[in-house]
Amino acid sequence: MELNKTIATIKKDIQNHLGEKVTLKANGGRKKILVNDGVIESVHPSIFVVRLESDTQRTVTYSYSDVLTKTVLLYYPV
Repeated sequence: MELNKTIATIKKDIQNHLGEKVTLKANGGRKKILVNDGVIESVHPSIFVVRLESDTQRTVTYSYSDVLTKTVLLYYPV
């Protein structure tokens, strides 16, 4: 990832990977790191939605500022 990313570039990058698989690494607080695989389901003006591929098939939402502050890291398979 680039060093000088803005929310606009992060949003555009996530929009380019809409519908693709992604590995999500999120800070769960109190030294908990949550790692899940999922698919970017939709992109909205201030948030994006990821459908997790775990046994419960639930969705999670994150804001673009979560990616900017590295609370959430997204890894796209090559």
